[in-house]
Amino acid sequence: MTESTGVLAGYRVLDCSIAMAGPFAAQRLGDLGADVVKVEPTTGEWQRHAAAGGAQGNEINVSFLSLNRNKRSVALDLKSDAGKEALRALVADADVFLQNYRPGVAARLGVDYETLREINPSIVYVSISGYGEDGPYRDRPGQDLLLQAMSGAMLSAGRHGDEPTPAGQYLADAVTASTAFEGVLAALLHRERTGEGQLVTVNMLDALTTLQMQELSVFTVGKKTQERSAEPHAHVYIRAPYGVFATSDGFVALAFADLHELGRLIGEPAFEGWNSEVEGWTRRDEIHAKTAAKLAEKPSGYWIETLGAAGMWIGPVHGYQELVDDPQIVHNGTFIEYDHPTEGHVKTPGFPYRFSKTPPRLVRGAPRVGEHTREVLAQAGFDDAAIDALLASGAAKETTDAPASASAPDPAAPAHAVPRTEPEPEPATVEA
Repeated sequence: MTESTGVLAGYRVLDCSIAMAGPFAAQRLGDLGADVVKVEPTTGEWQRHAAAGGAQGNEINVSFLSLNRNKRSVALDLKSDAGKEALRALVADADVFLQNYRPGVAARLGVDYETLREINPSIVYVSISGYGEDGPYRDRPGQDLLLQAMSGAMLSAGRHGDEPTPAGQYLADAVTASTAFEGVLAALLHRERTGEGQLVTVNMLDALTTLQMQELSVFTVGKKTQERSAEPHAHVYIRAPYGVFATSDGFVALAFADLHELGRLIGEPAFEGWNSEVEGWTRRDEIHAKTAAKLAEKPSGYWIETLGAAGMWIGPVHGYQELVDDPQIVHNGTFIEYDHPTEGHVKTPGFPYRFSKTPPRLVRGAPRVGEHTREVLAQAGFDDAAIDALLASGAAKETTDAPASASAPDPAAPAHAVPRTEPEPEPATVEA
């Protein structure tokens, strides 16, 4: 086992989550040095079998690869008594247990908080759900797009009468993952101070709602209704100009420009004498239309240089290639690169935080199914004979064969080399 030196070194996390929100939160803990043990079914976690955006891997699909670095894999059948007993042995010396099963599934499997706290009273138990542990929506699927639609966020941007537009990211899952990550850290800090473990519950609906702290307060406290404009304004609670505008060769994003100065620089005399905090609200559609007409006449680079030099907030609209190649991204080292034993050379987003003493680092890429089953169980006190018995009974699984040499994925190959032969507990949170 590779010794960790990160800020969370010495903490062990049992990651029983699937899909995106839970695994992403657990990966962040692993990036900071925690020993994250991914407990997955003997056929492999659901995400191993779901191609991301149609992208297929040699053995590990991109979705799983991107959300499960810095983890070890132990494969257990939690529907078997032996598999449950093995998990309980792992719980005994774990610090964090994380799951995102649908409400009620953890109890049926015997891995709910009340059961596990009897084994380890100091455990920090994190349960992630779509809508909450109880209530009228308890059993609804917590899918990203559905949560975005329900949150009200889609009606804070765009054109009146047009279809609401979802975010270009799995926003609800990502925000929930960050919220769970924060919850783990806070609970561990409490435990350091008091010795007490506790239950931490996080749900996607609350995470996405509280993210809109300013917008919803403008509505509930300021009594300003959520009214979209006739022009495609980027946010209903921000004055014009505010949005994305076409240029002669692409797009730029423009925000909060002083109307008088903007009119002078783009050659729009109508803005002369207008007050940004008055007409910026009352003539929002007109401002957008006139600005759009002028910006379309010249290329993006011209406007970024000209308006930016005047102190206006303007920037490029990147696609992914432009983002990856952006000099600031390159300078920051935002992406990390490494060689994976089955997936070849991998370039993927790295770490969103910096630590001067205990920086996050890449210890291992996403594991193969049960790659560390024997290692993890041995650390929990199982001898070779007991581990062999678990493997022979099917209650556990390990991957011991040498991986095929890494190469470029074959587009004609199946999405995963190991077919699913048994159902697993459904997640409470599933990305698009």
